[in-house]
Amino acid sequence: MNKTVLAMVALGAVAFAAPASAEKLKATLDGKSEVPATSSSATGTAALDYDAASKKLSWEITYSGLSGPATAAHFHGPADTGKNAGVAVAIPNATSSPVKGSATLTDAQASDLLAGKLYVNIHTAANPGGEIRGQVTK
Repeated sequence: MNKTVLAMVALGAVAFAAPASAEKLKATLDGKSEVPATSSSATGTAALDYDAASKKLSWEITYSGLSGPATAAHFHGPADTGKNAGVAVAIPNATSSPVKGSATLTDAQASDLLAGKLYVNIHTAANPGGEIRGQVTK
């Protein structure tokens, strides 16, 4: 093969390997979504991108009005709205808003994410079980 053909084959392989598009997901966080509900007036949002080919979940979470500094944040699951579950994916560096990050999910986590079975939870000293929470939806 000549160099032109090889270059075209290489470009075609790169184009073919590129992800079609990321799945856009979101969550709206508040105290009344916690289980049990909190009286917090804090709010937050999570904008999520999920690439099924690489199983990479990327996020930008913003929040305000917490009772104190965030002590931790996680994706929990699998759980339906109104149910609690253990930590599925840690959200590091969540002590100030906005929080940006990413993680590679397992097959089970990816399935739970796309089925609406994960929620975002932001914890504080006053609310160690979670001050605000939001179910991840499409």
